[in-house]
Amino acid sequence: MTLRVEAVGGANLAPFIADLARLRITVFREFPYLYEGSPAYEEAYLRTYLHAPDAVVLLARDGGRVVGASSALPLTQETEEIRAPFAGSEFDERDVLYLGESVLLPEYRGRGLGHAFFDGREAHARTLGLGVTAFCAVQRPEDHPLRPQPYRPLHAFWAARGYVERPDLHTTLSWPDLGEARDTPKPMRFWVRRGLT
Repeated sequence: MTLRVEAVGGANLAPFIADLARLRITVFREFPYLYEGSPAYEEAYLRTYLHAPDAVVLLARDGGRVVGASSALPLTQETEEIRAPFAGSEFDERDVLYLGESVLLPEYRGRGLGHAFFDGREAHARTLGLGVTAFCAVQRPEDHPLRPQPYRPLHAFWAARGYVERPDLHTTLSWPDLGEARDTPKPMRFWVRRGLT
């Protein structure tokens, strides 16, 4: 088994779109996202990265198989739902790299790939001259009926990497939960790291 992480952007991402769509659907079915995804939606969403000039996707590959991925792009190139919480905050959106999803198949977790994903995206922020990285995470109640036992959230991992949870920076994103046919709104909270440049 040869695990490697490589940064891909622009048209070079095109051959991996279908693999990434399948990966996102598989991983995001798990708690806390509980996402009922569709390949058509996922492929359309991922194609936006082909045309975002400063986007990067880190691919974790085991041989030729894509087993994980992590994305990032400047906040100024993100959707209004992601950008809006930063308006009127102490952050200049032109100085923020938004860290999109990180997805990794369960059997590859605990091998340092989560750190590699953050390292690669933070290095990308520095390359672009951006001093802040930020991402948002879904907020599910502690007593959610689909919360597995035991469940270990990633908060301690994120904090150890220098990210600070910001309850004042929040948004709402919608997707269908498992078993749902329609999108329903989900509260999202941002985590932010400063001082990259």
